[in-house]
Amino acid sequence: MHILITGANGFVGATLVQRLLSDPAALPGWTQLTLLDLTFDKPVHDPRVRSLAGSIDDSRLLADALETPVDVAFHLASVPGGLAERDYALGRRVNLDATLAMLEGLKAQATPARVVFASTIAVYGSPLLETVDDHTPLRPQLSYATQKLMGELLIDDFSRRGWIDGISLRLPGIVARPPAPSGLLSAFMSEVFWKLKAGQPFVCPVSPGAQAWWMSAARCVDNLLHAARVPAQALQARRVFALPVLHLSLLQLIDGLCQRFGEDRRALVSYEPNEALEANFGRYPPLHAEAAEALGLRHDGTLEQLIANTV
Repeated sequence: MHILITGANGFVGATLVQRLLSDPAALPGWTQLTLLDLTFDKPVHDPRVRSLAGSIDDSRLLADALETPVDVAFHLASVPGGLAERDYALGRRVNLDATLAMLEGLKAQATPARVVFASTIAVYGSPLLETVDDHTPLRPQLSYATQKLMGELLIDDFSRRGWIDGISLRLPGIVARPPAPSGLLSAFMSEVFWKLKAGQPFVCPVSPGAQAWWMSAARCVDNLLHAARVPAQALQARRVFALPVLHLSLLQLIDGLCQRFGEDRRALVSYEPNEALEANFGRYPPLHAEAAEALGLRHDGTLEQLIANTV
């Protein structure tokens, strides 16, 4: 079994790679792993693994990645929201054009590949309705979100034609990303974990009551791997799923972090709410992901487990 992972050196991608290498039962039977990303922090010393450094919008690099027929493709590569908004041309090339090029390459295979596409909750736009469920209208307000929605439609169309066997997962805020520039407007959702763990001051750019959707990278990888194993017949009715999430306020999260790392952490937190940021990342209503739950996709379970899975 040949597995392709785009965005393999990113936060979620690297977590997925590590899981596949450390746990043979994660996706049984794989024999070749092709990793594609701009750069790689550390070489993988495993004869089954091939790392291709460069942009997915490089047609020669993509052709090299697809030279051996792919059985499962995890398409995680993207230009994130803040950067895609500042540089529309870059966002379009990577998030949309390269996605289409990859699907066209997979289309040429004799056997359709299972494609697991990392979409985003940003497709719902803002402001959100009082609840979000499997029938909520989509109103993306960022170029990144629009490009991801187009990716979902491409996955649907190529699957309908039998060229691939695809599934799209709308990822929520995945935590906790390493403390480094990421281009993500929601970076504060990860920063709070690392700051309080290290006993450092944290200036929160949203109010204590700001509500968000949360998932650990470990649980996200669980869901990506589950999506790769779902029988094709289970995807006949729908191929796009919002993942189940924990719906928590910043204050609830901070309470949990203080319980884990010490009550003295609470004095390290101050608030300087940014209205525009809170409008996009702090006013999430309850999410009812019934279709995803029926498929076997899951959230972290509890706040305590989210923190344990994260730090």
